[in-house]
Amino acid sequence: MVPQMTPEIPPFHLAFPVTDLEATRRFFVDLLGCRTGREDRRWIDFDLHGHQLTAHLCEQMPSLGTNRVDGKEIPVMHFGLILDWGRWQDTAAALRAAGADFLLEPQIRFRGQPGEQATLFLRDPSGNGIELKAFRSRRQLFATAAE
Repeated sequence: MVPQMTPEIPPFHLAFPVTDLEATRRFFVDLLGCRTGREDRRWIDFDLHGHQLTAHLCEQMPSLGTNRVDGKEIPVMHFGLILDWGRWQDTAAALRAAGADFLLEPQIRFRGQPGEQATLFLRDPSGNGIELKAFRSRRQLFATAAE
């Protein structure tokens, strides 16, 4: 389900806290289509489009703030992917079909403006915020009103 990234984009690494490794594994493998890499009893590496995510077991999640986005409280600290437009639509449909609990339903933001984007937010089982978005053109990724 998740294609590998192109070789000209260097992979990033993100380590993040979780409270339940097995629920996290099911979420990232079964729902988001990630492969697993190395793991230990307190952490798991996931391959998210060629990027290395490491879920580290912790006793409790840190408390972080939210910002209001389209009427919903969205975690300030979140991570995610920028997909191609068609892949985003397919992924949003698959998440809906799987019964994903969205923080922000799949939608188009900034319609007709610079930076128009398809976006959705959800949480992993530990409450980490995840955003999946797409632009019709990657040139819009950092677009401003002046462009």
